[in-house]
Amino acid sequence: MSVSQRIASDDQLARLLQIGIVLEEVVEARAHHHYQSLDAELDEEIETLLADAAEESAEHRRRLESLIDGLGVDSVPFDEIESLVDARYGRTRPEDFDGVLYDQLCNEETAYKFYDDLIQAIEESNAEFSIDSGDLLDELKAIREDEAEGVSEVTEVMERR
Repeated sequence: MSVSQRIASDDQLARLLQIGIVLEEVVEARAHHHYQSLDAELDEEIETLLADAAEESAEHRRRLESLIDGLGVDSVPFDEIESLVDARYGRTRPEDFDGVLYDQLCNEETAYKFYDDLIQAIEESNAEFSIDSGDLLDELKAIREDEAEGVSEVTEVMERR
């Protein structure tokens, strides 16, 4: 399932929201990976950035799970969703980037783009969902805004270095 496909049902919407959850898990895991790999003399600015990213991802997952609960659909097995995310978004590994900040920037931009595409697909859909479309879009736009702020924060840190 791709965000570029037309969303015509609660089941399709739920699958896309589940992809968002897995993306958030990837962001959180990569932030933890980088945090663990930092030297004993931690750079406080990067440490804070990574901690904030992990905390934000956990909050986004909770919000997405709440949206899925409102749909009342059967869940797709985690490994099936994980393979979809890996095929589409998991082509890189933390060590593929020249530094923690570049990887974090890629993670934030990927999440932003996913939510931006999802919002557009929902807005273009004529489907009636079990949850209010306005509330759904408000929640997704708030998450997308968090991701935009994350991109901006990482960029600012990079520019200062």
